[in-house]
Amino acid sequence: MAIWGKIFGGVSGFAMGGPLGAVMGTALGHAADTGRLLQPPTGGWSDRWSARARPDPSGAATFVAAKLAAAFGKKEQLYGLSCVILSAKLAKCDAPVNRREINVFKARVQVPQENMREIGRLFDMARQRTDDYEAFARELGNAYGDDKQPLEDLMGILFAIARADLAADDPLAPEELRFLKRVHALFGLGRGAWERVEQGRARPAMGEEDAYTILEVSASLSNEELRAHWKKLVRQYHPDIMAARGASAEEIRTASVRISRINAAWDIIKRDRGL
Repeated sequence: MAIWGKIFGGVSGFAMGGPLGAVMGTALGHAADTGRLLQPPTGGWSDRWSARARPDPSGAATFVAAKLAAAFGKKEQLYGLSCVILSAKLAKCDAPVNRREINVFKARVQVPQENMREIGRLFDMARQRTDDYEAFARELGNAYGDDKQPLEDLMGILFAIARADLAADDPLAPEELRFLKRVHALFGLGRGAWERVEQGRARPAMGEEDAYTILEVSASLSNEELRAHWKKLVRQYHPDIMAARGASAEEIRTASVRISRINAAWDIIKRDRGL
């Protein structure tokens, strides 16, 4: 059904912005409606895009919009587009989408009323298939590799949608749990982020990335290397050790603040790595 062209201009503008977005929206919308997006280049739209197995002009056009947003550095637009798409695919992956899931999506995403119709139709199209979600999660994870907060926020939205039709103590459906775990991995989030969104807890004032900065180390260090470095910092800044070295009262006060931050950072890293 040729409906993508009717709304893709708006969606592509959402993904890219400006005159270029409108031009690309018109071109891609026409290509989708005429079926020309069913002929992807060799290898597909990405190394893992499976358009040939299940021809899907709307899905291909949506993925192109996501790729364009990423390529042009439109992170916020890519985030918004991916938020709608992943939410719709999660809601559908275990059973038909129900009103409670839609209401949670609206409440958590807070779509402006003037965009409700367009986003609603994007949601409806995105839920038509659920086997292609990894491509969108991977693009978003790459775009926000240095800024995990929005990714954790989106995980919280996805968890809320998954729980929308469950009683308080009911487990998630296996399909939803698989979906969430895979998105979590593609986002590059740590164990601490999973536990927070799973339990509905707020992100701590100090994030995992900040914790590594406070310890002045790279997140690529092994668990053993991190533990050794933390112990070294404790020996360096512990107030009792500094007092034994003859440090002044002011130096000891400063060290007390520093050791508190070091230990707080280490606690966050331990939780994140499951140590």
